[in-house]
Amino acid sequence: MSVFPKRTIDLNADVGEAVDPAGVDVERALLGLVTTAHIACGGHAGDETVMAATVAAALAHSVRVGAHPSYPDEEGFGRRPLDIDRDALRSSLCEQLGALERISRAAGTAIESVKAHGALYTEVAKGGAIYETFRDAVRASCDEGVALVLPSGCRALAMTLRDGVTACEEGFCDRSYRSDGGLVDRQSAGAMVSDPAAAAAQALSLARGAVATSDGSVLTLWVDTLCIHGDTPGAVPIATAVREALVGSGIDVIAPAHA
Repeated sequence: MSVFPKRTIDLNADVGEAVDPAGVDVERALLGLVTTAHIACGGHAGDETVMAATVAAALAHSVRVGAHPSYPDEEGFGRRPLDIDRDALRSSLCEQLGALERISRAAGTAIESVKAHGALYTEVAKGGAIYETFRDAVRASCDEGVALVLPSGCRALAMTLRDGVTACEEGFCDRSYRSDGGLVDRQSAGAMVSDPAAAAAQALSLARGAVATSDGSVLTLWVDTLCIHGDTPGAVPIATAVREALVGSGIDVIAPAHA
């Protein structure tokens, strides 16, 4: 009998971003498959009506609520780096997180994790001034112990240890990796992993601590949570295949306990 603890992993999706009924249907189907929903807070997508509906749908599926704030850039869908004053960014993030927290409280829950979106996710991961602004906004707006979701192996993880901040390391089922641990640019060929079998194989590999990169090398990574993007073509079949592969390999797919 094994003396090692059973492997568990969180499966998350970024939701509250859809702009049409078909997209909403995909998000709702994903909520039946994931364990954490990171909900857009109005910076790049969503408003209070969408947030409330998405929180309600998450709770109906017993899915944990997380926040998905971004640079205040709805026009660019939060994917453009913004040259923004730190105080202005902190104010925007506090407004975004505060809105989702109020809605979550009214529904009988609270934000459990915070994952930046798009360009902000990339900048926070570097562990510099933007990370500190993001950290401060989360501390001001959310309960103590709320986890920051960061890319596996990024510099900001060392900053969270310094700061006493709970962190979850994230991997991606539906994106290709570079050998330096970053993701292949969305505009490049092969950036998206849209075949469900390939995504499931990548998810299982990440859960075991490694991933094949675009140049054929193997990268060692630890992940606590795996992401499936709602706007990836075939997101629902991907999520279904990923969950089946993880469970079939004896890995428990559950949300992490609150710190």
